[in-house]
Amino acid sequence: MTPVERRASASLAAIFALRMLGLFLVLPVFALEAARYPGGDDPARVGLAMGIYGLTQGILQIPFGMASDWLGRKKVIVAGLLVFALGSFVAAWAPDLTWLIAGRALQGAGAISAAVTALLADSTRDEVRTKAMALVGTGIGLMFALSLVLAPLLAARVGLDGLFMVIGALALAGIAVVIWWVPSEPVQHVERARGSLAEVLKHPALLRLDLGVFVLHAVQLAMWIAVPALLVQAGLDKAQHWQVYLPAVLASFLVMGLTLFPLEKRGYLRGVFLAAVALIALVQFGLMAATLQGGSSVTGLGALLFLFFCGFNILEASQPSLASRVAPAHSRGAALGVYNTLQSLGFFAGGALGGWLAKAAGAQAVFAACGGLMLLWLLIAWPMHAPGKRMAIAPV
Repeated sequence: MTPVERRASASLAAIFALRMLGLFLVLPVFALEAARYPGGDDPARVGLAMGIYGLTQGILQIPFGMASDWLGRKKVIVAGLLVFALGSFVAAWAPDLTWLIAGRALQGAGAISAAVTALLADSTRDEVRTKAMALVGTGIGLMFALSLVLAPLLAARVGLDGLFMVIGALALAGIAVVIWWVPSEPVQHVERARGSLAEVLKHPALLRLDLGVFVLHAVQLAMWIAVPALLVQAGLDKAQHWQVYLPAVLASFLVMGLTLFPLEKRGYLRGVFLAAVALIALVQFGLMAATLQGGSSVTGLGALLFLFFCGFNILEASQPSLASRVAPAHSRGAALGVYNTLQSLGFFAGGALGGWLAKAAGAQAVFAACGGLMLLWLLIAWPMHAPGKRMAIAPV
């Protein structure tokens, strides 16, 4: 990477990291802490509060992405972070679950993922973009690991409302990063022709990736409605869940580094990609089996979560890189807006449907549905190709 590429990658990864730390801080404790709010005795409404962030995010990703094509990436990123911070403070103030849902919805309205990803793609060459996206993915994963350690400790001291205050402060810190650290936008971004949303929506390769990111994040959020309870059932207090999460996440980064980049250079990206999808499907069925048997040991659950993070991190690093390369350069903001819309809608669907399934049929139904979705994705992704350095995906 050139110095500008390194600075762009590091600064934009930091923005993603600060924002995702804010989101992840509530993930390990949300289902348990939200139950203490008035109205929190309904798992379906708790799942809605957990996932509605993704609904508003999904609605606004395309407008934010297209706005970044026209108005500039950095302006849109700052505006989105301000909205996200406001939503965090509303959630911190919330006296009941209804207001908590409103705060989460407003958080999601700060839909900056497409603009940040587009700016990173603008600032890096094709041959180094997977590394740049992997840096973002690694930062997100590290924030997830950090949140697993900090969330139970902070929740015990300041409660869920205090966590949301911290999240709002992190969003404001992200604005400082945008203003003082992120490099200026490339000149060609202002000069190039503008594409259309219709062009993006007719692109079969992008549509396949859009479906994949929807499934991946729906599964990620849905399974976390049930996993904390499984760990408690196995005898691990919620304040100690990080002892399982942290080693699993850190070890999975090592696996990603030893597999994704070397095998990509040798032309095996397709095999690694499909293997990661299949691995997550197997993990879901393993969790379902553990639930049907009345639970599993902490060690067994830790092993399954390690395998999940191995697959998840590989897909998190490779999918946005593929999307940015397949997308027409003049419509990159719009294309990544659609991509991030499906990602956000996946969060919403995972939270809402996961909560409903847990209430109606139990945790085993949640894991069965997640496993089925991953198998469907594997079937649709099977024809993909990754030829040459540009790593395109074959049309349907």
